[in-house]
Amino acid sequence: MAQAPAPFTLHVPEAALADLRERLARTRLPDQAPEPPWTYGTDVDYLRDLLAHWRDGFDWRAQEAALNAFPQFRVPLHGIDLHFLHVRGEGPAPMPLLLSHGWPGSVFEFLELIPRLTQPSRFGGDPADAFTVVAPSLPGYGLSFRPGQPRFGIEAIADCLAELMTGVLGYRRFAAQGGDWGAFVSSRLGITHAEKLFGIHINLLAIRRDPAMLTEPSEEERRYLGELTEFLKEETGYQWIQGTRPQTLAYGLADSPAGLAAWLVEKFRAWTDNDGTPDSAVDRERMLANIALYWFTSCIGASFHPYYARMHGLWPIPGTVDVPMGYCQFPREILRPPRSLAARTYTDIRRWSVMERGGHFAALEQPEALAEEIRAFFRPLR
Repeated sequence: MAQAPAPFTLHVPEAALADLRERLARTRLPDQAPEPPWTYGTDVDYLRDLLAHWRDGFDWRAQEAALNAFPQFRVPLHGIDLHFLHVRGEGPAPMPLLLSHGWPGSVFEFLELIPRLTQPSRFGGDPADAFTVVAPSLPGYGLSFRPGQPRFGIEAIADCLAELMTGVLGYRRFAAQGGDWGAFVSSRLGITHAEKLFGIHINLLAIRRDPAMLTEPSEEERRYLGELTEFLKEETGYQWIQGTRPQTLAYGLADSPAGLAAWLVEKFRAWTDNDGTPDSAVDRERMLANIALYWFTSCIGASFHPYYARMHGLWPIPGTVDVPMGYCQFPREILRPPRSLAARTYTDIRRWSVMERGGHFAALEQPEALAEEIRAFFRPLR
């Protein structure tokens, strides 16, 4: 029998905040290479300014309080202490919704999205569309990490979260939504725990990235092949090192807040719908809160494990996902496969929406638009 969840409140000790400020003050930056900013990765001038703000202007306590405004819990499950938000929805029958983040994300991504899902009437919506949201820190991430704990790949994460929803919280059926690894988790649930799901909604497609899949491509498929070829050439370096030598990389990022920020900020810049810096797409304070959570919990090494597991194991989405599926295609998503390709994996696509703005971190960039899509997709499935 599952143990009852225990209420949780986040409080980082003052000594940890002081240590962070001291480390940031001793940062030694490399020189700027003689090419346009961001050509070789995170821009030195941008990072210098961000680190100065992190040291002297960023209010961690305000971000901590924003997270603590939501009910949080921890429960022993599958050999770890799993952290999750559990926010009750309004209305006569809120649908249980599992909300899963990815890398380099955290539950801080969802703080603007959750109220739009649990209390739609506050934002001009219908209470009948409300959800009760369960938003875990993925195993190995943030507040679901402690040193020495077991490492989880996508298969194990999906099983753990299914047990949370049904065995711990007692929901017979639930909805699932996610981007990045959260989309893989949701898709995996749609295969191995299909009987427990109303459906899944995702903002990244969990399909193989293999140009050989398309032998006689249509015009739209050729567009995608061009994106994929460029992505595989220029944007997968992080996957290879996180998937082959995660421990070696973790030494530098666990010891240097500047190194950690540079590694994560580069993704916030590359994967968002921005005008040259990530600040135009995501709130700087919330982005720093996300980075700081990785720092304070020292989870960066464990957060790499899904990459290692994917490179050294079986593809985590075997066969087809046959539960009802909805998808949002944001214009600055990492990759935008066409529906013809998605249909090979997802056999029951009920909603396919092409969005006007936004990128990979949809819950941070476009919380209102994402919330509207989630509500619309699940409305006929209630």
